[in-house]
Amino acid sequence: MRGWWQDLSDLVLPAQCAGCGRSRTSLCARCTAALRGAAPSRVRPRPAPPRLPVVHAAAPYRDAVRAVLLAHKERGALGLARPLGTALAGAVRAGLPGQGPGRGGTEAGVVALVPVPSAPGAVRARGHDPMRRIAYAAAAELRRSGVPARVLPVLRQRRPVADQAGLDAAQRLANVTGALEVAGGSGGLFAEIGRIVLVDDLMTTGASLAEAARVLGALRRSVSGSGEDSEGGAGRERARTEPGIPSGPTMIEAAVIAASPDSFEINRN
Repeated sequence: MRGWWQDLSDLVLPAQCAGCGRSRTSLCARCTAALRGAAPSRVRPRPAPPRLPVVHAAAPYRDAVRAVLLAHKERGALGLARPLGTALAGAVRAGLPGQGPGRGGTEAGVVALVPVPSAPGAVRARGHDPMRRIAYAAAAELRRSGVPARVLPVLRQRRPVADQAGLDAAQRLANVTGALEVAGGSGGLFAEIGRIVLVDDLMTTGASLAEAARVLGALRRSVSGSGEDSEGGAGRERARTEPGIPSGPTMIEAAVIAASPDSFEINRN
C-alpha cells in the first residue's frame, strides 16, 4: 500500500515523466498531448459484444498513453489523476449533444459519470481506486467547462471474476456476464440525470462496458416502470447501441481514456 512517505517523496525528489521518462516533470508536454489525443473519437471493438453502448475514447492504448495509465493504476502515481481526468472529460464531451471544439455547456442536462468498478481485492492491493479517482477529476474538469456533471459510483461486483489478461473476446464476455450489480437504493440518484456515461480507463473487447450497460439499463427500466418489451424500453435500448437511431431520454453511453488502436478504425469507414 502506498504510504504517506511515498506521497511526500513525489514532492521533494526529482520527478520523471510517467510517459517517456524525461526528468523533472511528472508528465511532459509531449506525453500530455498523446494522452489527450488529436481529438476524441468514436471507437468500437471487432467483434463488439451485445449491448455495448456508443463509446468514445481520447487516445489509442500504446506507448506513452499505456505507460501513464499503468503508472497511475499500478504504481500509485496519484498526481496523474488530473491529466487522466482531463483526457477522460474530452472523451465524455465528444459524446454529448451541443459539444465540440470551443463550445461549453450541454444540451444533455446533468451528466452522470458511472465508473466501471475494480475488483475489491485489486483496490486493496493498490491502496486506491484508480477509476473512481479519475472519474472525480473528469467531473471537475467538465464542470469547469460548463457541463453539469457528477460521479455516481453505484456499480459493484456481485461475484469474483478472473483476470481478463490472456482471455479472448468471447472468454472475457463470459467472465464478466452477470458479475456486476447496482448498490441497493441507488435508483433514486438517477431521477434528475439527463445522460449516463459509463467511464473506464481502457476498453479492449468492450465486455466490461457491455455488462455495466446491461445492469444500468435494467435499473433504468425498473425505475421508469417500462419493461424491455415495451416500446419505450426496447426503442431506447436500440438507440444506445445501434447507429442511426435517434437518442432518447436518460441515454447510456460510455467514455474511456484509451482503447485498442484497432477499435479506432470505425472512423475510417
